[in-house]
Amino acid sequence: MEHLMTSEEVAEIMHVDPVTIRRLVNKGELSAYRIGADYRFAPSDLQSYLQRQRVSAHAESGPEAVLGAQLGQLSQFLGKVLQGKQPPGSRDRFDRFTKRARNVLNFAQEEAQSFQHNYIGTEHLLLGLIRENGSVAAQVLNNLGVEANRVRQAVEAIIGHGDHPVSGMVGLTPRAKRVIELAVDEARRFDHHYIGTEHLLLGLLREKEGVAARVLDSLGVNFEETHQAIIQVLNQRQQDEASSSPPVPEEASRLLTEEEQGQSCSRCGARSPNYFRHCFNCGNPFPREEASHGEEA
Repeated sequence: MEHLMTSEEVAEIMHVDPVTIRRLVNKGELSAYRIGADYRFAPSDLQSYLQRQRVSAHAESGPEAVLGAQLGQLSQFLGKVLQGKQPPGSRDRFDRFTKRARNVLNFAQEEAQSFQHNYIGTEHLLLGLIRENGSVAAQVLNNLGVEANRVRQAVEAIIGHGDHPVSGMVGLTPRAKRVIELAVDEARRFDHHYIGTEHLLLGLLREKEGVAARVLDSLGVNFEETHQAIIQVLNQRQQDEASSSPPVPEEASRLLTEEEQGQSCSRCGARSPNYFRHCFNCGNPFPREEASHGEEA
């Protein structure tokens, strides 16, 4: 589901007060979701409303310029959501993505523009994963023998190029949105408190009707093999981190009384009091309580 904006956020984009926004909803001119005593707005509904207000090209430039500015602000807002740079006080579905996963989304947008596509599909997400060198997904694909050139050629053979250049932000297709949802589900299955490139890769494979899944299938990549390869890479990285962590000093025993259980660091094994947010020994962050549903910022 799309990120839902508050009345205040919509009012800021349209340069009106929140009361005017609520009046538009009550008059049936602007679609909204009622949540409690307030409304929430999908960016696509707001964009549809603004497009309906578009004036003829032969009309005076004043109203058209205002509309253009509003659409521009909406595009900037959606761009921030895509990049994870959410406005103050708001929260989006990408706020649990790792930096590398956010990079993948940015790369996917660039790939869509290079193909002259006015959308981000599963194929663009796949190319974005390959471009994010050093990520878990890129390492797994490399281990499975997937080469960037072959993926690009396969994508081009299936969908080809668009007819006109595309600039600015482009939105996710329903299948690409479904991949995001599946990636969140994969993170929960792994009991991970974040959403990384490995979860996006598994989401692409689970969305079997997407172009990306068809491309990967043509290259001999399946879900089960990829799942096992991801576990191997994650285990290896965890071992590498543990071996590079400092040894637990003797003074660590003074942090906890005999009655306190504390919390153990997954990286170095040191035990810290429950109120510590980071391991005192290696600095590894502990999962936050508010992130107990399977995601971590």
